Amino acid sequence: MTEETPDFDEKPDVPSGSDDAEPKAAPSEEEAAAPAGDAQQAVALTAQLDQARTALDERTGDLQRLQAEYQNYRRRVERDRVAVKEVAVAGLLSELLPVLDDVGRARDHGELVGGFKSVAESLETVVAKLGLQQFGKEGEPFDPTIHEALMHSYAPDVTETTCVAILQPGYRIGERTIRPARVAVAEPQPGAAPAAAKEEKADDEESGGTEEV
Repeated sequence: MTEETPDFDEKPDVPSGSDDAEPKAAPSEEEAAAPAGDAQQAVALTAQLDQARTALDERTGDLQRLQAEYQNYRRRVERDRVAVKEVAVAGLLSELLPVLDDVGRARDHGELVGGFKSVAESLETVVAKLGLQQFGKEGEPFDPTIHEALMHSYAPDVTETTCVAILQPGYRIGERTIRPARVAVAEPQPGAAPAAAKEEKADDEESGGTEEV
């Protein structure tokens, strides 16, 4: 009796890497969307940074304008303060001018002696410290901006309108004239030749003579 060998289904060996190998899993939607999401986030961050820079520039400009306005305000306040001080000092010294005129007349007449002399000199020292300056001298050209002519005459020895007498001195503080100098002026004699022309003519006569032929 022949012994039968049972049939077994033999499964052929499948090489690795064949088509029957288990396929890899496809990337999920979240993994596929991750790079796109990172790019969008970077764009959003860049836009926010640009907005922040723009706002910073605007705030910096506002701050600079405020600083400039504040500096201009301080300068205006300082100018106004100086102007108010000058006006106040000028008003005070204007009230003292008659006293200074009396002191000057007393000095001219030799009456500035004793205690009156000490008081007068102290007063003159104080007003000088406050910036008061006296001006006006005989022989200087007449200037209508700082001189007030109270007397007028003609003189042959002047070539222009000249202050020949100071009737009352003028006073100023810095560039501010408190009182013009009151003066007597003299003008050249009408029809008289200028002194320079007279001197030139006299020189010609002294050096002249008969010319030798």
